[in-house]
Formats: sequence, C-alpha cells, structure tokens
Amino acid sequence: MTGEVAVLGAGMHPWGKWGRGFVEYGTKAARAALADAGLEWSAIQSVVGANTVRCGYPGQVAGATFAKALGWQGARVTSVYAACASGARAIDTARAQILSGMADTVLVVGSDAAPKGFFAPAGGERPDDPDWLRFRVLGATNPAYFALWARRRMTLYGDTAEDFARVKVKNAAAGATNPYARYRSPVTAEEVAASPVVADPLRLLDICATSDGAAALVLGSVETARRLGMARPVRIRAVSSVSPTHPRTALDLPDIATDSAPPGSPAPDPFRPSIARAAYEEAGLGPEDLSLAEVYDLSTALELEWYEDLGLCAPGEGAKLLREGATAPGGRIPVNPSGGLASFGEAVPAQAIAQVCELTWQLRGQAGERQVPGARAGITVNQGLFGHGSSVVAVR
Repeated sequence: MTGEVAVLGAGMHPWGKWGRGFVEYGTKAARAALADAGLEWSAIQSVVGANTVRCGYPGQVAGATFAKALGWQGARVTSVYAACASGARAIDTARAQILSGMADTVLVVGSDAAPKGFFAPAGGERPDDPDWLRFRVLGATNPAYFALWARRRMTLYGDTAEDFARVKVKNAAAGATNPYARYRSPVTAEEVAASPVVADPLRLLDICATSDGAAALVLGSVETARRLGMARPVRIRAVSSVSPTHPRTALDLPDIATDSAPPGSPAPDPFRPSIARAAYEEAGLGPEDLSLAEVYDLSTALELEWYEDLGLCAPGEGAKLLREGATAPGGRIPVNPSGGLASFGEAVPAQAIAQVCELTWQLRGQAGERQVPGARAGITVNQGLFGHGSSVVAVR
C-alpha cells in the first residue's frame, strides 16, 4: 500500500450535447465538488486538470485554464493527458501531491466538448502516428475496432448479439435513474436488435456516443478530512498505472503490428487484466471484496471483457455472469450502476473522474434509486490509447 487519500467532495455537470464550451462545464463541476466538500475555492492548494486535445490551447493546459476560470488565487497548477485514462492520471497526480506533503487539498477537474460521431485523429498527414495510420491504412475506426473485439468473443467464447444487447438493457435501466446521464430512458433487447448496424455485429445501441460533460473531485489527506468533520470519508486506496508487456497475443489499436521485440516469457496477465491486478495488489483487496465496479464500456461487448479482466469471473464467462444477473442492480457485483458510457457517452478527460464520483456517492449511500446496498469497496477501470491503463480502488 502507498497510502490513502480522502475524497472531500464530488461534483459533475450533466452529460449531453449542450453546445457550450468545456470550461463552463468543468467550472460548474468544480464548484459542485467544492460545495460538496464544504470548502471555499481559496482553500484549494493545487489544481490538476485532465487535458482535452480537441478544445484548443486552453484544453491542453486544463489545470491553469480551470484555475483562471475559478479566479486566480495562487494554487499550484498541473495538466495531464493520457487519452481516455486522463482523469485517472489526474487523480493519481493529485494523490501523489497529497501523500508527498506538497498539498493538503487538491481539485481534480476533467471536462470535454466532444465532436459528433466517433473520435478520430486530427487532420493532416502524419505517417509516424499509429492512431492516424489505423484510420488511413486499415480503415479501423473506433466502432470497427469495437466490432473486432466483439467478433473475437463470439468466436472464442460463443457470446451472442443477444448477450451484447443484455448489457445495454442493464446499463440503460441504471442510467434512467441517474440525473447526470445523457440517456435516461430504459431500452429493450428488441430496440437494440432493431437499431442500425454500425460495424457488424454491433448495432447503434451497442456503442457509446460522444458527449459534452464534466466531473470534479476535491481530494485531501485523511487527516484533512477529519479536521473538516468527516469521521468516515470515502478513501482512495489504490490507483494503478500499467503498460503492456511483450509478447502480446491480442492487439489493442492503435497498434497495428505484432511485437517487434524478441518474445520472452509470457507475462502473468495480458495488458487489461494487469490493470486491475496492480490495483488489487496496492489496495490489499481482491475481486471478492468488491461491492461494485465502474468499467469502460465503449461497447457492450467490451463490458463483458472487463468482467473477466477484473477477475469477476473466469475468461470466457462474462456473458454467463451477465445472464445470471450478477452484474445487474441487486446482483452479487453490480457493474456500471451509474449507467456507464452507454448512458453517458464519452467526454474523454472527465469519464474516469466521473467513475470515481459514482463510487463516492455509492460508498456514502447517496446514490438514490441506483444505490448498491451496503457498498463498502468499489473499483473503476479504463484504458487510454498507447498503453495507458488505469484503475482506482475506493473504500469506506
């Protein structure tokens, strides 16, 4: 264990397509987190912003951008980028500052104003950029990539389109009760099956949208939380950060070739399972200790993959776990009780922070209709391009 930090406050701006700037969304989420913590902005000693590369220069220096928007007051500022893992890396940066004694109170903010459609590399000719190449050379858009993983599961494990639809039905039901979710209507399996095919076998309702949205946390030392009168704060016990190892048996785009290094002994786990394993080892917990999980469901099929990567079941048994109702509300280990990306869509710098907001509310018993009874420990997991694997374990 490296030490715990306390979640003093959590706040979000609702997800949607609002047509406004990411700074407005992030500032509102930050003020909500400050209010939840019972702190004035002047009490914050450091700001860590998760960057958004789509929103121009201000998005690429998000820490300073949000500090300026809230009103310069001398706080330390830091900006981080790790694609879809940016929010988790921002949390880890804040945690490091607190544990090292650099700051007692840190505001973490992620916000995005996403384009319509799916995410794609910026324009221009960039033959040295693997992400650009996979679009230009392979035609492998994000939905096509999700579909490749879905086909892999169907071939290896016998998963079906009906299994994928069950994931959407579960997450849509949860999202319908979440005031921050973009999509707040239940969905039936028949509606999933009737939606247009985007990349066979995945249909429109199997794939998450792109969204505007923001999330923020105020983190502090456990001692700071107690000084503020929080006798039993939610505590972040682990934040893992791992990268792939050679040899790799399954490709994760934007990598589009086999390993170039001489193969060595197989790693104990492939890349994605190693993300959670590192978090479990740091937290001193295992999957059997979890009350809930928030996973990175870019597609319905990928959610099933995460069940196995988190150790909630054996490889190939994700669909079985789903069919048994174990991952549904009221099940043994509810997954994505927030509604997941299926209900929110992607606001890239914010989504890993939003996952921890959900853990915070669940562990406090403040999640309303979607509350997991008696929640005591939860995990998040997400994956950013180019080997950014991140997972957060929170306890109470």
